[in-house]
Order: sequence, then structure tokens, then C-alpha cells
Amino acid sequence: MKQTIVIRAAALRTALALLLILCVAGVPSLSARQQQAATEEKVEVLPVQGNVYMIAGAGANITVQVGDDYVIVVDTGIPQKSAEVLAAIHKITDKHILFIINTSADTDHTGGNENLSKAGWALPDLSLSPLLKSGREGLELQPGSSIIAHINVLDRMGAPAGKQPASPHASWPSDTYETDEWKLYNGEGIFIFHPPNAHTDGDSYVLFRKSDVISTGDILTFDTYPVIKAEQGGSINGLIDALNQIIALLEAKESEEGGTYIIPGHGHICDRNDIVNYRDMVTIIRGRIQDLVNKGMTLEQVQAAKTTVDYDGIFGATSGPWTTDMFVAAVYRDLSKGKAPQKAVGGR
Repeated sequence: MKQTIVIRAAALRTALALLLILCVAGVPSLSARQQQAATEEKVEVLPVQGNVYMIAGAGANITVQVGDDYVIVVDTGIPQKSAEVLAAIHKITDKHILFIINTSADTDHTGGNENLSKAGWALPDLSLSPLLKSGREGLELQPGSSIIAHINVLDRMGAPAGKQPASPHASWPSDTYETDEWKLYNGEGIFIFHPPNAHTDGDSYVLFRKSDVISTGDILTFDTYPVIKAEQGGSINGLIDALNQIIALLEAKESEEGGTYIIPGHGHICDRNDIVNYRDMVTIIRGRIQDLVNKGMTLEQVQAAKTTVDYDGIFGATSGPWTTDMFVAAVYRDLSKGKAPQKAVGGR
């Protein structure tokens, strides 16, 4: 069942060139040292096309869409960067943030929820709302932006971590959906899609229809191999399925390039050619590991086989929060589910 929220707005017409840059390194779980490094990154605003912008340098890429009256934001970065993120948004527009969309429960995507929501549409003065200006004085407005995510994101963020929830209550999604698709409107159709069991089981990706831009969250990352969180329902097959779903929505302008632009969870703005190559890379590595799993090889043997060697120069890492060995281990364990334990092939 599809749900619709309609906002009065007209598209902001701009024709802006694509800027390709390498953004701040992505972090699925930030250590103290990594958080410090992330806070030292410079926050930048990059026009993508149509009404859509990308903010880089806040821990994870943030998408900003501007309508006549309101702003919609996809992901919020880490809390230490919230003031800079809000300043960057104010450089684009003086309009209020009405909706925040979270693509997953990852802290580098949701850490700024509370701060950005507090700076949202109904603050500091409810009388500023165009809804009230239009004569709807009987409307009761709650302060702050609405935070939208798949229901599984709320479940993760509200789950106990010791004596406290995994995330502060003020950062939790205030509006959730449980279907495959949700829809908003802000001068253009905005479609939120949920692919099951990709990076996690709570992923969303967002299509801005008129601007022709897709924001993917960590379904697509260019600074590491795909982060598959099996403990949160992620899977290699679900990830590839999600990439294929996104590719099916893309229109290239010429020779598989241009046309629809994509904002990944981490890394540079890209087009259809980039994501197809990324999908092919993941599919090839999955096939190699599946072959070795079928032969009964152990994880240590699969890692020693260097199944990723021809891509390590682009995506590989030997240290940090998500290494090549961690990626191979995640794929191996996923593909080994349900298989009887095997003796090491060629082992001592």
C-alpha cells in the first residue's frame, strides 16, 4: 500500500554541472580516532542537478532537496558536524527542513537527526509555517522536522544497548513505513524504496523524480567494498538485488553516462556507468567466493585465494572499520549458510 504526503511547492529550475569528487571516507561504526578524523573534514555543498544538492564531509553523504516552501534532507551525518551542515543548507536556501529521511540506522547517517530536526520547519516560531499563513490556523503543529525511515530502523535505534537504547530517543524516526515504497511530494515526486536484506534489513533509497537523482545510502559506497551487516539482516544477494533495482531506474544520457545521477552513502557523485561497474564487481567476487564455498574451502583458504585482488587497488583496505578480509568473511559466511561443515581442502 502506497502512502502519500503532499506539500505545496514548485520545482526550483536550475541547470548545474556535475562535480565529481572523492568524499570523506565512510565509517560503518566510528571509533574515537575515526570520529576525530571525521570532525576534521571540511563540509562542502555540491550541486547535483535539478533541485538536489549533496553535502560531503559530515561523516556520510547528505542529500538536500529544495522546494518552494520546504527542504527535504536524506541522512544527517555525525552530530559533531550538525552546525556546519545546517550552515551549508542555509547557504543553499532559507527554507525550513520539513522531512528527514534515514537510509539506515548507521550512526554516521543518523547521528545528526536530533540537531537537524530541532532546526526544522516549526521552529523557532510556529507562525512562520506557510500552512498557517494559508489560513489553516486550527492546525496543531509539532515542533521540529519529521524523521522518516523503514520500521526496522526504528527497531534498531530503539533496541536496548545495555541499560540505554542504542540511540537517543530524540534521534529516532518519528514516522515509519513497512511497505516496499513510500511517497512524498515537494515540487517533484519523491519515492522512497525499501529493498529487503541489502546493507541491512532497514535500507531505503530515494528517487527525486523530476531532478533525476537517486540517493542510495550505504547500498552503494565507493570508498570500501560493500558493508554487509549480517547481524542487522544484511546479505550479499540482497545487496546485489538492491543495486539491480536502482540500476533499473536509471536513464543514461549518452554511452551509459550522464542522465540520472546517484549520491552514494560515501564517495563521489556517479552515474549509471559507475554503479553498473560496481554491481559487476560485487557480482564477480560473489561468484568467485561461491565457487570456493562449493568446493568446501575454509574461510582462511578463501581469504588466501585473493578473490578480490583485481579490485583491491580501488576498494581494498587492510586496516580501518571495514577491511577487505572483513568483506570476504561476510560474503563467505552468508554464502555458507545451511551448508554442512567441510574439512579444509589441501590443509594440514
